[in-house]
Amino acid sequence: MRLRDFMGPSDTSAHRQARWIRRFLYTYWLVIALHFLAQLGAFWWLAYPMGPKEFYCEVLLYPTLLMSAVVGITQLVDYAAPKYSFVLLFVAGTIIAMLIIHLNMDIRIIGALMLLPIMASAIFFRLDLTLFTSALQAAAFFILYRWDYRFKMYLNDFDLIAIPLFLLVGTLVAAIIIINGRELASDLEATLIAKQDLMIENAVIRKLSTTDALTGLYNHISFHEFYEKALEYGSQGAPFHLALLDIDNFKRINDKYGHRTGDLVLARVAHIIKEYISPADIAARYGGEEFAILLFEKSFEEAYELIDGIRRQLSETFHEEMENRAVTVSVGLQSYDEGATKEKLFEEVDNLLYTAKHSGKNTTLTPLSRQNIV
Repeated sequence: MRLRDFMGPSDTSAHRQARWIRRFLYTYWLVIALHFLAQLGAFWWLAYPMGPKEFYCEVLLYPTLLMSAVVGITQLVDYAAPKYSFVLLFVAGTIIAMLIIHLNMDIRIIGALMLLPIMASAIFFRLDLTLFTSALQAAAFFILYRWDYRFKMYLNDFDLIAIPLFLLVGTLVAAIIIINGRELASDLEATLIAKQDLMIENAVIRKLSTTDALTGLYNHISFHEFYEKALEYGSQGAPFHLALLDIDNFKRINDKYGHRTGDLVLARVAHIIKEYISPADIAARYGGEEFAILLFEKSFEEAYELIDGIRRQLSETFHEEMENRAVTVSVGLQSYDEGATKEKLFEEVDNLLYTAKHSGKNTTLTPLSRQNIV
């Protein structure tokens, strides 16, 4: 990454930065309140080198009102024109630091307050903001030294070197934090994107491996996985129904109208099946022109109405590619009986389908209806 890449905000940090601006403003109010209480406590319980009127006006009231006004204006700007929030946030912080230093210049370490806005600016991971804040602190130090004679009186030659040096070192440390932080965030973002891409690729591969590309239904292998699960649930008292559908005279369709038309017919049959079944049901292209459906959470009568509804709908759906003719299907349908094996149930339904194919086609055959066939 180039140096200029660290100047502006990162793409993913806008919400985070707005939240931190509000937190800083709340912190400013807390600092003002604590400073007010500290000054008041010092006046009440410690020897103070000024009278009550001078203290309450010059040390307590005026500075507190000024700091409060600065923070209040910053909050209004943050609400009305957020793009200026960063500038005013650290201008306000610098003014508060200057006032506290001015009022407590007899405290030797008080000048270190100027380091705090610089270090705080690193939270936003913007090098331009840190450089701006650092320049503000340098300007604040110059203003205090040039026009506040009492502040100048408390400084010695070492302070004149040490304080600017501390500001410079603080700026360098903040810059290092920003650069390392942005690089780490960039690496994490790249890793996350790569992980998401891999998850999508895996999902696509899994879908391709479990579904039939032409019809969008589950494929032969996936059907048997669901079928075995259905048998487990059935053995635990959750019955289901198995239906096998086969398109009548499909070879004739391919021979007369071509395999492209045959593919279109398969896709439309699958589409109608998907329209009829519920999300709890499983439909698969079992092979060639044959489809298998597992029906759950239904009585046998409801399962029969659904499957026979598919058969009727297909017989009433006309295909332009076949000279506006319809295709029909023969169907075998049977419910799971306790103790039935995977092979036995499938073989019984397949026999029903075979009987339907050889007894007129375009019919849904069940164990009960087969008994009526002579």
